[in-house]
Amino acid sequence: MKKIGSLLILLLTTFTLFSFIIQRGDLKIPVYKPLKTIIIDPGHGGIDPGARGTFSTEANVNLAVSLKLGDAMQKEFPDLKIIYTRTTDIVPGNKSTIEGGLLYRADLANQSKGDLFIAIHCNSAGKAPGGWYGKKISGYTTKTEKVKVKKKWVTKTVKAPIYENYWIENLPKGTETFVWAVSKNDSKIKSVAKNTENYGELQDSSLNIQLPDPNDPAEKARMLVYAQHYFRKSLNFADLIQSEFVAAGRVDRGVKQRNEKGIWVLQATGMPSVLVEIGFVSNKQEEEYMNSVKGQAEIVNNLLTAFRKYKQKIEEKASDQEKK
Repeated sequence: MKKIGSLLILLLTTFTLFSFIIQRGDLKIPVYKPLKTIIIDPGHGGIDPGARGTFSTEANVNLAVSLKLGDAMQKEFPDLKIIYTRTTDIVPGNKSTIEGGLLYRADLANQSKGDLFIAIHCNSAGKAPGGWYGKKISGYTTKTEKVKVKKKWVTKTVKAPIYENYWIENLPKGTETFVWAVSKNDSKIKSVAKNTENYGELQDSSLNIQLPDPNDPAEKARMLVYAQHYFRKSLNFADLIQSEFVAAGRVDRGVKQRNEKGIWVLQATGMPSVLVEIGFVSNKQEEEYMNSVKGQAEIVNNLLTAFRKYKQKIEEKASDQEKK
């Protein structure tokens, strides 16, 4: 019910703001443009190893896959500009804190005028990577013990459980892709204002674009239009990613939003953005797969194929708009 309420509020706000700027004649339809700059963000790094597996860390898996993805994209599309938030095992920007690294990721993406933001992460679940030991009752035995009954100690025979340890395998596995949460839409609107080149797609490209004032109702409405435009693009790309993973036989955990907390790098980047959980480092089989040459090649191919389809769709729409 909370999600439905949030959505209704968002739609009502959108309608009100649309009505205002339509009356002023300010609303412009979002324009598609060819993809030029791709930001690839290997999650974690340095003092922040992320989730730990039985023999590897999330940060190192993220970095290996991200570098291979960027290399594959560059080879197929040499005109693309690929920007990494980090290329070694450091906090992005060589910052001294995790928070500083998060701020740097978004700032780099926005200042670079990125057209698409791809964050690579690994998932984790359970008490320990690989698995853990639990205890269960395997039977009972009898024993005698002294108990106090009416101020007198008496000896009684009681049943006592027999425990045995057993191995609990860490089973959760699969892939999932996140897009920013509807509840964080205001944060995305502010991020749109930071990426003025992309924001300019809403306006006449011949204008000298100034940094929008998010306090102005008309400007906020334009940014809301564009935030929703980004959301559709992000959702489309996320769906393509999950479809490729499914075709490769991976467990599909779906396209998701994290409404209660949000994901900083998604809501703080003024462009379409996704965060891909490529598998569970806590699952022994998936950890081995994500660290293997074959596994990384398959993951990169899945992501590259999804990107190829996304790029083609975006550029077909851009071409169609030019013909009108």
